[in-house]
Amino acid sequence: MKPEIEQLKKIIDESNNIVFFGGAGVSTESGIPDFRSANGLYNQDLGRTVSPEEMISHSFYVRHTKDFYEFYKDKLIYKDAKPNACHKALAELEKQGKVRAIVTQNIDGLHQLAGSKTVFELHGSVLRNYCEKCHAFYDVDKVLESDGVPYCDKCGGRIKPDVVLYEEGLDEDVINGAVNAIAQADTLIVGGTTLIVYPAAGLIRYFRGKNLVLINMSATQADKSADLVIRDPIGEVFSQVMGW
Repeated sequence: MKPEIEQLKKIIDESNNIVFFGGAGVSTESGIPDFRSANGLYNQDLGRTVSPEEMISHSFYVRHTKDFYEFYKDKLIYKDAKPNACHKALAELEKQGKVRAIVTQNIDGLHQLAGSKTVFELHGSVLRNYCEKCHAFYDVDKVLESDGVPYCDKCGGRIKPDVVLYEEGLDEDVINGAVNAIAQADTLIVGGTTLIVYPAAGLIRYFRGKNLVLINMSATQADKSADLVIRDPIGEVFSQVMGW
């Protein structure tokens, strides 16, 4: 076991209020591509004149809803994805009373699928969808099975994913919950994120605890502030920590 993995295990053993802040890199080992790496979504040649960022913006959704859904279903929904060792370890550590909350930028719902209970989804979830007119709830199957744009069975209104698109604000209650959790933590583990996307990335500034740990394959702007930096795949890191 590498010294940094042993150090992380020691930090976890000695902590009683851990918050995990994660990004797209947490789910890459579950087969969901990230956004900004060399093979990420934003660097793929999609054969379109519009960038991925623009295609998942609020204005594109409103103006070109059919094209939005074509892209959204193809690139952002991974219904068959399963939790990896990172998701499972965090759920187990929550059961042990170590992890108190997960703050995630991901929209895949894998933390809950692994068994985590306290999850603040900063950018929403592809698993939740609602009618813009009557607010009826629909699951992901409704979206996937719809031909083109999904419409409400009750009132005929357009269905929108409960996902925060570019140009949209984050949910205030989710933000407040995440801020309070981070502010009270004795250890903050940041994993699978480049800490580029704001305002989400700014939340780690509220941490006042003892141990700041960063687990990411590439450098982040917070590396210099961290007590421990690990450059290995996050699932592998947690597998070793848990002794799996």
